[in-house]
Amino acid sequence: MRATRLFILGTLADGGPMHGHKIRAAAQMDRVELWADVKPGSLYGALRRMADEGVVEVVRTEQEGNLPARTVYGITGKGRTELVSLIRSVLADTRLRPDAIQLVLLHSGEIGQDELRTAVERRRDSFATQLGFWRNLRVEAEPHLSRLEAVAFDYTLMRLETELAWHERLLAELTHQE
Repeated sequence: MRATRLFILGTLADGGPMHGHKIRAAAQMDRVELWADVKPGSLYGALRRMADEGVVEVVRTEQEGNLPARTVYGITGKGRTELVSLIRSVLADTRLRPDAIQLVLLHSGEIGQDELRTAVERRRDSFATQLGFWRNLRVEAEPHLSRLEAVAFDYTLMRLETELAWHERLLAELTHQE
């Protein structure tokens, strides 16, 4: 939920008042679900909760033709304070998130060497596919990226490259154990 709040507050702070559909469109255009834990479908409920909390406010309701009325939201002073707090909180959070694969390796004897190897190969292949996807996406997005957005892309690429390298190392170790 922290990422969703950060996205909504940041979008309203940067873009001014907008309706939920426009915020969702921005999330989809930025493909935010790929690089942050933000689901575009969750934005409407989050907006309503945030309005109840006073971090965003209803600015007006718009209706174009026969389309349903749309509520336009803006960030409040309380919302700007929370946005700054969220930004500082994320920047200060350097915890390395645990991965259950480490526990699996401790107890992998329960499934056997062949099943473990096959599963690790599938994980490696999945990371390789993701890396290919992100590399292609980076090339497509390149003309539209700011310098900091390019660095953010590189962060994802580097994480995937590291995952891939680690899985290759694990597969080499599994081969060594045979």
